[in-house]
Amino acid sequence: MVYKMKTRTEVFESAPIPKALAEFAVPMIISQLVTLAYNLADTFYLGRTGNPYVVAAVSLVLPVFNITIAIANLFGTGGGSLISRLLGVSKEKEARRVCVFSIYFSIITALLYSLFCFVFMNPLLNVLGASSETFGYAKQYASIIIVIGGVPTVLTLVMANIVRSIGYAKQSGFGVSMGGILNIFLDPLFMFVLLPKGYEVIGAAVATMLSNVIAAVYFICLILKIKNKTVLTLDIKTGLPSKESIKSLFAVGIPAALTTFLYDLTNIIIDMLAATHGDIAVAAIGIVLKAERLPLNVGVGICQGMMPLIAYNYSAGNFKRMRGVLSFARMSGLVTSVVCIVLYEIFAPVIMKIFINNPDTIALGIGFIRVRCLATFFMFMCFSFVFFFQAIGIGYMSFTLAVIRQIGFNIPILFLLNHFFGVYGIVWTQLIADAFTAAISFVLYHRIDKKVIQPKERLINEAKA
Repeated sequence: MVYKMKTRTEVFESAPIPKALAEFAVPMIISQLVTLAYNLADTFYLGRTGNPYVVAAVSLVLPVFNITIAIANLFGTGGGSLISRLLGVSKEKEARRVCVFSIYFSIITALLYSLFCFVFMNPLLNVLGASSETFGYAKQYASIIIVIGGVPTVLTLVMANIVRSIGYAKQSGFGVSMGGILNIFLDPLFMFVLLPKGYEVIGAAVATMLSNVIAAVYFICLILKIKNKTVLTLDIKTGLPSKESIKSLFAVGIPAALTTFLYDLTNIIIDMLAATHGDIAVAAIGIVLKAERLPLNVGVGICQGMMPLIAYNYSAGNFKRMRGVLSFARMSGLVTSVVCIVLYEIFAPVIMKIFINNPDTIALGIGFIRVRCLATFFMFMCFSFVFFFQAIGIGYMSFTLAVIRQIGFNIPILFLLNHFFGVYGIVWTQLIADAFTAAISFVLYHRIDKKVIQPKERLINEAKA
């Protein structure tokens, strides 16, 4: 069977790099910002209650919820990267099988995780540091967005990655953005209109869960619509991909998932250490960890946009264009980081007052956010190399960077600085850890370039000659 592919080869192969990156990255940046807005929506509306315990409870659940993001990265990042590389060498039928494998196995894995959280909910929350004031709220929130809503959350992100991998960045960005916008409007509806007072946490969770369900339905309909002109399909009869493809998917997907897990583990430790300083500190750090994400989400959007371009051109042997995409993407992200640092330093009081009116929480949060934002410059450099390694199929190197960043630097420094400097030591850790990791990232990139990319480039040039 011949598939009528819409591979967007001009964008992948010959369009000016700024234009090509913009076509992929702008929709991703918009969707990331909308995602940020809806992540902030729960915190914002819960903050309107004036109760720091509900804010702290939602913050405690975030690391458990982020495991669903890790599952999505396993199949979305691994599958999407592989599909782009397969298209670069014109293996459309195999890319189709990879699509089916990624979608259905992500559903199975998400179901198993939801079941795990249902069975072990109480000990999980105790380990995260839930107090008598926050335990009930945290359990309500987690039961809805993870136990009930885990599958649609994972499915939405996996399909968004796969859709973007073949050049449908606008459609991918729209789907993610739609879910975010729905959540922003559904939050106050469920929290303050449909449900009685005292049920605000349940209202926020139901709004988030329904938004993800609707976004998942959108992506299913999109794939069904374009299945005859792309490699995307939901037809299970397509069959399994080759063992080599499955191995390649997991070679990128497992490190991507573990990278998210290690980031999540760090946040769990932050919550546990912050809990020793009281629920107000947990609430303040919880707000800051979300509010600081503006430059980070923009950076992730840029990196997501560059991934299909890098994967395709690496596979096709166009290394000059591949390096040009990486260079331009990195420059764009670093400029964004510097601008955002300046804005955070100036408007820190305004940002905290948006989310909560508790004066103690505001006072702590202002100092926290002014320190944490300084890490964004180095953090983006780390992100750009992680996404680059994932794009070219060297997942183990992206995982190596994650291990160095979290296990080598972040977690040990968290315990050390918390011991000597208390809660502010927790806040300063990110800047120090990411500065070290960024320096190591450059070294590892040049090593991979010398040992993997340049030899492949020479072979291709010799073959052409």
